[in-house]
Amino acid sequence: MVSLALTLVMIAFVVRLLQVQAVDAGEYAAKADRNRYVGRVLAAERGGITDRNGVDLAISADANDITADPTMFTRDQLKVGDGPEQAAALLAPILGADQDTIAGKLRTKNTRYVLLARRQTPQVWNQITDLKTALVKKAKDDPGTVNVLAGVFQEPSSTRVYPNGDLAAGILGWVNAEGKGGGGVEQQLNRDLSGKNGKIRYAQSGGRLVPTAGSAETPAVAGSDVELTIDRDIQWAAQSAITEQVKKSKADRGYVIVQDTRTGEILAMANSPGFDPNDLSKADPDALGNAALQDAYEPGSTAKVMSMAAVLEENVATPETHVIVPNRLHRGDRLFKDDIDHPTWYLTLNGVLAKSSNIGTILATGELGRNQRESNRILYSYLRKFGIGSYTGLGFPGETKGILAAPGDWSTSQQYTIPFGQGVSINAMQATSVYSTIANGGVRVAPTLVRGTKGPDGRFTPAPKPKKTRVVSERTAKTLARMLESVVDDEEGTGTKARIPGYRVAGKTGTANRVDPATGRYRGYTSSFAGFAPADKPRITVYCAIQNATKGNYFGGQICGPIYKEVMEFALKTLQVPPTGAGPSNLPVSFKP
Repeated sequence: MVSLALTLVMIAFVVRLLQVQAVDAGEYAAKADRNRYVGRVLAAERGGITDRNGVDLAISADANDITADPTMFTRDQLKVGDGPEQAAALLAPILGADQDTIAGKLRTKNTRYVLLARRQTPQVWNQITDLKTALVKKAKDDPGTVNVLAGVFQEPSSTRVYPNGDLAAGILGWVNAEGKGGGGVEQQLNRDLSGKNGKIRYAQSGGRLVPTAGSAETPAVAGSDVELTIDRDIQWAAQSAITEQVKKSKADRGYVIVQDTRTGEILAMANSPGFDPNDLSKADPDALGNAALQDAYEPGSTAKVMSMAAVLEENVATPETHVIVPNRLHRGDRLFKDDIDHPTWYLTLNGVLAKSSNIGTILATGELGRNQRESNRILYSYLRKFGIGSYTGLGFPGETKGILAAPGDWSTSQQYTIPFGQGVSINAMQATSVYSTIANGGVRVAPTLVRGTKGPDGRFTPAPKPKKTRVVSERTAKTLARMLESVVDDEEGTGTKARIPGYRVAGKTGTANRVDPATGRYRGYTSSFAGFAPADKPRITVYCAIQNATKGNYFGGQICGPIYKEVMEFALKTLQVPPTGAGPSNLPVSFKP
């Protein structure tokens, strides 16, 4: 009976061995591989972002993703039932995460991989390593101690760092928790910056690599570095100036743009208030993004230069043409006035621009056509040529193209307000481009923000050349430049605070009624100043706008003129642009009746 029993047991063993090693061998081997082999993604290093001189604006620093193998936290492995809870209690303070959430992840079934925390600093992993070491040492001295952190591991990763804090944050954007660009250039060029992740598959035992079992790896390809057109120092000067004035004026926000008039390259684009992309938890949601490209607002008198361009190009008038400007002008269903009450002004067309007369501008543009409808159509065509109502070409996330209705849709009042910058909406980059077009001899060069990219192989690929469009003749552009000098140089001009000793300055002030985004009604003002220098040999355009200044003066010439001067002076010195040495044009502003 004993022999028979042993024989039956041996037969059962043989049958089971035949099943495992012969019949179902492939299936069991596959199960073993699935339990023994693990795979993970090899994160590609994100490319850096620099300014035009190679100064780092965004870089990637070493970090660790903290992971765990839930199968190593079971009762069978740890010989205790609350292993996940014990581990979570130790990890939560270090990772700054919820203890119950961590414990839940460690109890996950049917997986050997869970992510506990992304992009932790090396110091965080060092703390966890010290705890693991301490538990191992304690377990040797006390057999009852369990190393509940044995199943916690790290994977190399990286975190995004912005060395200059909030400098150029509106341009750069940020990287979200998934490692993708969440705004700005980080989002716009995310594919180039991200590179291509790799992957690795290897055997492990007890959470450790088995070197003799072999592995398969597809290396990661690093992202490309991006070189921007901006100059960090000019960006700093612009951002400091606008931040101080916005704070001083208790304004909602403000922006300054600096552009190379010849190439269209943006040298600075500053917003206030801004944010620190290193710590979005402290950022004001309303300050995220790039308001200089995303805000649509009525420009006011800085838009008059386009009206004057149309008048000059159509040969309707010259800078010395006489324009009699009454104190009030009745047109359509409204009575128009200038920003101040005045007796009848006897101005030249140049004087209309210098003194920023709304009435004078209405009278001048009314001569563009045989009737008002034709005048509207002609003015509209020039606004479109200058880029109003169209995207700038930057392709920036969230950019607005503004609002410019077709002339047939202009209301009775709009056909008289659009010539002086009300009833049409733009963004700050569009406004800057208008003045750069005049400075560039009447040729609009599409603005650019990226100079090129450098791939992992070190090869630099320049950005495509910007599109160039003839808007007005060189003669008209030069005439406009001389007229804009009168705004700054003439004592009767509205932009005297923008004067720069030794340089000829062309510029224009603007003070527009502002539509409150919250109510859709007019409340407060948009104060602005736009111009370029040197006026007779332009190199740099600077545009400044401040929204809803509530303390002190709100006129554009008074609060934006000084910012223009400060930023322009800094840019001229930084780029080593010498004064031209020639005297101002001194066009007449008024005439005697």
